Amino acid sequence: MSRIAVLGLGAMGLPLARRLEETGHTVRAWNRTPGRAGLAESGIALAATPAEAAAGAEYVITVLADDAALTATLQGGLLDALGAGQLVLNFGTVASATIRELALRVAERGAELLDIGMLGNAVHAGQGELRLYVGGAQDQLERVQPLLRDLAKEVTHIGPLGSGMDLKLVLNLLMGLEMQALGEVVALGESLGLDRSVVLDSVTVSGFSAPVMGFKARRMASGRYGAPDFRLALMTKDLRLAEQAAHARDTALPMTAAAHSAHHDAVTRGWGDLDCASIAHALPGGTPDPSHRAAGGRPGPPGSRPGATAEAAGGAR
Repeated sequence: MSRIAVLGLGAMGLPLARRLEETGHTVRAWNRTPGRAGLAESGIALAATPAEAAAGAEYVITVLADDAALTATLQGGLLDALGAGQLVLNFGTVASATIRELALRVAERGAELLDIGMLGNAVHAGQGELRLYVGGAQDQLERVQPLLRDLAKEVTHIGPLGSGMDLKLVLNLLMGLEMQALGEVVALGESLGLDRSVVLDSVTVSGFSAPVMGFKARRMASGRYGAPDFRLALMTKDLRLAEQAAHARDTALPMTAAAHSAHHDAVTRGWGDLDCASIAHALPGGTPDPSHRAAGGRPGPPGSRPGATAEAAGGAR
């Protein structure tokens, strides 16, 4: 079995680390927020710095929130700690251009990098049932294949470096648009005097519904968005990345632009650490809902009227 560093113990990083330990690997981890709830009780060996976590590790897994966090972690000491033979596996969703740029820096240290688009939620991560889409050299994928098989029910080589991120971005874009569409359905239905649960139930039993809609509709029906599966701030980041990628290639994505605008507005109102399904209540003209409470008693969105504010809820990563 392998010695592995896991950098980033958020909603996906922590169950990944636990799964690796359960399958016999030796894990040393680092998190940007050392005092995050649950880390001390996780039983996972924690390092004070990324470099300390990576020392002696065959594989360094990064599960960080965005391009800035990944770049800061690598340039904040990790790059200097990397050496020949080490393989960096990036599981967080970032721009493919960022991956290609950082891969050059990693190669200067004699190490290599693969980008891995990760499809699934925390439960899938903890049970080894993810789907992983890999960008990078085929021989490096073959080397790490046994490790990835401990985490996933499907591992697919997509193409050259960056292509794993590109596919994950496309998939996350579709999810973001589905949440925006479902949110608009709820907003219109409530403005017409329809009960939200009736609207959501009718959608989820119809042929119009995708599986993720049924999953997220339960949150929309209950109005509880704490302990998020996918934070609204991260969905907003992925919609922004999709817009940027499309702009660079002269591709028009008008639905994406509208969804990104709505998501960005919700984040600026303090909802970024709630589940992305809360976008249903971020649209102007929506009906206020007193049942909006985040898990643990923290306030969630107080309603979707223009100018509404919300107290920030704690996020996973």
